[in-house]
Amino acid sequence: MPIKACVFDAYGTLFDVAAAAREAAQEPGREAFATHWPKVANDWRLKQLQYTWLRAITGAHTDFWQVTHEGLDWALEASGLAEPALRERLLQLYWELSAYPEVPIMLKTLKDQGFETAILSNGSPDMLKGAVDSAGIGDVLDDVLSVESVGIFKPDASAYELVTNRFGCARDEVLFVSSNGWDAAGAAGFGFTTVWVNRAGEPMDRLPWTPHHVLSDLTTIPELARA
Repeated sequence: MPIKACVFDAYGTLFDVAAAAREAAQEPGREAFATHWPKVANDWRLKQLQYTWLRAITGAHTDFWQVTHEGLDWALEASGLAEPALRERLLQLYWELSAYPEVPIMLKTLKDQGFETAILSNGSPDMLKGAVDSAGIGDVLDDVLSVESVGIFKPDASAYELVTNRFGCARDEVLFVSSNGWDAAGAAGFGFTTVWVNRAGEPMDRLPWTPHHVLSDLTTIPELARA
C-alpha cells in the first residue's frame, strides 16, 4: 500500500545526540573536558539505550529524562569527571540538541508532498517539546508521540501501535525512520516499512528482522516515501 505517514525516531535520527557534549567541550574553561567528550558522548548514549531495554524487559519503567540522567552519571564516572557544574551543563544542553542539517528541508518536502509526519520517541513529552522547539520544526510535524503514554520503551509493540492508532492507518502505510538499527528492525517486525539511517556505517544488527532500506542520512526520504 502507498505510504501515508512518515514517522521518525528523535534522538540520533532527527537530533544529534552528541551535540550536547561537543558544544560543552567548546565552551571556555572546559579544556579538560575537550579531551574526553567523544567517549562521554558515546558512553552516555550507550547506557541511555541499555537502561531503556533493561527497564522494558523487567517492567521497571521510568521516564526518559531519568534514564538520561543515569546514563550521563555512568559516563562521567567512567571518565573520572565528577564535576557537578559540567553535569548540569550537559543536561541543560540536551534540551537544545541540534537537528541534523537536512532535517528541516526534508520534513517540509514531505509535508508539501502531502505526507503526514510525526516523531515516535522514547523521550518524555517535555524533552521532545524542548528539542522540537529548539530546532524550529514544530510546523512541519503533525504530532510528537512519546512512549510515556503506554509506559514502556521501544521496541515493544505497544509503542509502535501509537502510530497506527494516531493516524488510523495500516502498518504497511507507515514509513518509519530510525538511526538505531535495533529500532528499525523492531519496527520492521511490527509491520512498518523501515529505514535505518546508518550515519556511522555500522554493521547490520543480528536480529530476526532487518530494515527495508539503509541510508547514510535523511536527504532522500521524500523520494523514498513517494516510491
